[in-house]
Amino acid sequence: MSHPLTLRDVSHGYAGRSVLDAIDLTVAPGQRVGLIGENGSGKSTLIRLVAGIEQPNRGSITTPHDLGYLAQDSGLDPRNTIGDVLTQALAPLHDAVARLEALSHDLVNPVAAQTYDELLTWATFHDAWDADRRAEISAQRLGLGALDHARTIAELSGGQRSRLALAALLTRRPECLVLDEPTNHLDDQALDHLESELNQLPGAVLVASHDRTFLDTVCTAVVDLDPSHFGTDGEGGRRFTGNYTAYLTVRRDSQRRWEEAYAAQQAELADLRTAARTTTSDVAHNRGPRDNDKFIHAFKGARVQKSASRRSRDAQQRIEVLERDQVRKPRPPLTFAGDFTAAGAASVRVRDLLVDGRVHVPRLDVAAGEHVLIEGSNGSGKSTLLKVLAGRVAPDAGDVQVSARRVGLLTQDVEFPDPAATVRQTYRATGSELLLGELGLIHPRDVDRPVGLLSEGQQRRLALAIVIGEQPDLLLLDEPTNHLSLALVEEVEAALARTPVTVIVASHDRWLRGQWNGPRVPLKL
Repeated sequence: MSHPLTLRDVSHGYAGRSVLDAIDLTVAPGQRVGLIGENGSGKSTLIRLVAGIEQPNRGSITTPHDLGYLAQDSGLDPRNTIGDVLTQALAPLHDAVARLEALSHDLVNPVAAQTYDELLTWATFHDAWDADRRAEISAQRLGLGALDHARTIAELSGGQRSRLALAALLTRRPECLVLDEPTNHLDDQALDHLESELNQLPGAVLVASHDRTFLDTVCTAVVDLDPSHFGTDGEGGRRFTGNYTAYLTVRRDSQRRWEEAYAAQQAELADLRTAARTTTSDVAHNRGPRDNDKFIHAFKGARVQKSASRRSRDAQQRIEVLERDQVRKPRPPLTFAGDFTAAGAASVRVRDLLVDGRVHVPRLDVAAGEHVLIEGSNGSGKSTLLKVLAGRVAPDAGDVQVSARRVGLLTQDVEFPDPAATVRQTYRATGSELLLGELGLIHPRDVDRPVGLLSEGQQRRLALAIVIGEQPDLLLLDEPTNHLSLALVEEVEAALARTPVTVIVASHDRWLRGQWNGPRVPLKL
């Protein structure tokens, strides 16, 4: 009974700036499509268009009538109670079961029989008979079981609101689910529940997410809205069949072909420019005419001159064609290059560290050049530990010894001393010898913008650029994958794997944790 979600030639923008251009997309029942792309590539915009929150500037969107939408801010009415939200989710399912019971007594009536058949199909699709059990399980596994149903939405935290909205949607099981970053605020148990529920849904699912493990576990296709991943300016919205791992394989092959095409074109341009500069003076320029040979020499010289001019002209025409259709230069990979010498090699020794109410670490030893992952639930003290090692938080007790020439700390919450200063000024103030443009983290159009006007993702990239520019030999990274595009996250992780500096990472990122090969240190509340 479910219908597909369809977008045809959808374009949208704000204040003259195009965000989405000519997007075509179909999500059939049973398909789960993940939207990915650089910050600002239009993921949330596309989700809002499909949900009907905004209307496209051009194109058409056709959705199933029964559509469920999860916004990043939950979208719940703060005046409602928890009980109100769950009751509203269950109401159509309870009504369907009650109507089926009533209609079952009048099936000899053809009209009643047809209505019964249609309603039975709807109720079966939505698994209406199991709705109450699903509501209870979702509330428990999403961390809402202990909350009083009389509490208003206004009394809940942002994370609790998001989890409640998600629980209501999973209970309702709409024909089409449209989700914007649904894994925010979820612990591992809640994530497992969400993934299990979505994999069992018979309807269409469209989801914007930065969670790579979620995309890998749930999605049957991935749509990349960022054309810059493929060396072109017109391929946003490319669809890849399969999960995130399958997408990565294709994208890496595409990156390799892009780099090879760029290198081949640059080599051809170099040869053509040499040919375009060739003149008759370059042809046998040390041999003059022999005796009695002046006429032949002049005749041949004219032919050489004509041939050289033709080759130069042909080369110039070919240069113009290649420059007009020039392959964009691939961005070089990130590199963390600390001064890793015998005198500057960083190490850490911690014994019985205590910061009251925030963290307790009985023992931590990190050898020079070692890469260590700090794990633990929210509130276990991961961020506090890194700030102690960076000298920004003083311990209440214990012994902390950090041997490092220079410590670089990337914090979760990025702050800059002067929000009115430009990106260029903020970076230069660090005294880094590395050029900002060489890092490839900040778009050239943004280098003279005030840092206070940057998006959260742009500020995060600038903070990362500053840490790299400091060239530390002890690198402390607190949730380094937060607010970064998936393509950049992959590069950061690859750079971390090959850096010789000592690294301590605190992260809840399941993909990063799953791929980590070094030592792990668990923290407990």
